[in-house]
Amino acid sequence: MDAPLAGVLALQGDVDEHVRVLESLGAVPVRVKTRSDLDRVDGLIVPGGESTTVIRLLDRFELAEPLVARVRGGMPLWGTCMGMIVAANDVVELDQRTLGLIDISVRRNAFGRQLASEEALLDVPALGPEPLHAIFIRAPWIERSGPGVEVLATHKGHGVFVREGNVMGTSFHPELTRDPRVHAYFLRMLEGRERAAA
Repeated sequence: MDAPLAGVLALQGDVDEHVRVLESLGAVPVRVKTRSDLDRVDGLIVPGGESTTVIRLLDRFELAEPLVARVRGGMPLWGTCMGMIVAANDVVELDQRTLGLIDISVRRNAFGRQLASEEALLDVPALGPEPLHAIFIRAPWIERSGPGVEVLATHKGHGVFVREGNVMGTSFHPELTRDPRVHAYFLRMLEGRERAAA
């Protein structure tokens, strides 16, 4: 089987860091900036950044509608930090547009501003027995998750790693650590979709 084409939305955020981890795992990363880039990838990572800015850029580059259509058609999507906000159903106490791709309500900057960023060890049974080193930077947390959402990890009583079907979200930044397990988990989602399509 050919290595999956793992897209990284390259409009803003930690693009190079995600690309580095994907390459280390044998995937073929694609920096997604155009509709043709989006059309060729097997899955997409929306990296950290600023959520309102990225929504505007998705509109400007005419990517929002085709992105939603591809995800609803089964393409795996992973949002990290800001990317999870963009994918969420809604943002608590803010009238902020999102893509509505996963049935969660998130709170922006829930762990505090930049100076309140923190690191923690998370228990993530889906990734094995070893704790996961997580870096939270101006991170959101999940205040509500729908019945179809699997909460894979919590921190301070709130969900920080979730999955609903082909969409997953992390409040933290796995691309900033040396642990590739979250990226490997996402790549298995891509490979599972390829097997299902075969």
